[in-house]
Amino acid sequence: MSDKRLQRVRLIVQWSFLFFSLYLGVAFYQFVLHFRSNAPFVERPDGVEAFLPISGLMSLKVWMVTGKITTIHPAALVMFLAAILVSLFFKRSFCSWICPVSTFTEVLWKSGQAVMTRNFQVWRPLDWLLRPIKYILMALFLIAILVVMSPDNVNSFLADDFNKIADVKMLDFFLNLGGIGLFVITSLFFLSFFFRNPFCRFLCPYGALLGLVSRLSPVKVERNASACISCGGCNKACPSHIEVMKKERVCSEECIGCLRCVSACPKPEALKLKAKNGKVVPGVVFGALVVVVFVGSSLVARATGHWHTSVTRGEYQDLIYKLDKSKQPEKIESFH
Repeated sequence: MSDKRLQRVRLIVQWSFLFFSLYLGVAFYQFVLHFRSNAPFVERPDGVEAFLPISGLMSLKVWMVTGKITTIHPAALVMFLAAILVSLFFKRSFCSWICPVSTFTEVLWKSGQAVMTRNFQVWRPLDWLLRPIKYILMALFLIAILVVMSPDNVNSFLADDFNKIADVKMLDFFLNLGGIGLFVITSLFFLSFFFRNPFCRFLCPYGALLGLVSRLSPVKVERNASACISCGGCNKACPSHIEVMKKERVCSEECIGCLRCVSACPKPEALKLKAKNGKVVPGVVFGALVVVVFVGSSLVARATGHWHTSVTRGEYQDLIYKLDKSKQPEKIESFH
């Protein structure tokens, strides 16, 4: 398969995960709606826990300390580990092949590029000042959960009603988006039209963690200096603004494994994705392995009984009722 066609394959994979994420969201909305309006019951999709990385991180600590996997939202841990596993072996490809947020922002910056014939780049000194933010956020989460919180405190949080319906709270947040949340998300979408992936580049702590893990990946893009014609096409194609043309081997944690640089190179022998042993890894094989590892993780979890949450339908009914009841005074006060 040609490198040009590889990007079509990547887009198909990206959009497949995006549509599947939308399906999970709609199914979960219908699940919650059943308890709020007696709508027909729809089974809760466990995959929605992929959007609970904090719960996944806390579950990871419990697993590391006790050797036991929590039964409350275990899929959050599975998906968290799956993303790390993908990054460990295949760069930060989770961001460019799977993540629905990255897919949507890629649509925005490509639209901006089509309209303005270019994307802007943040002033380099400002870029250096902003880029550490995601690492600071990552460090705060890791230190707070893995170091400061005791195992007992983490267990208490996981068993608490707040965590049991963290998925419902997340849904309500997006359904009732307003104030600061609406401003921040709208601003990021607006900026994504002019700049490539500003959220991923400056603010995403999840991406920061995956980027650091990806430094250990055995496969990386390599440049053959003797075949390179120094056209700069790889630099222009890179959404992370990595100067690929000056590298021998792209080891940067900012590399998201999209292989756009390889696809853009007019000299196929100049840029190749290679393993540590020097063997070329075909792009389609790379993409297939990313999908297999990520999806395969959920299949293994299902087979071993570590996928479905232990929070029962009755518990959801009671907890959603209590959650809605606690909001009623706020609604009354807002009405007056």
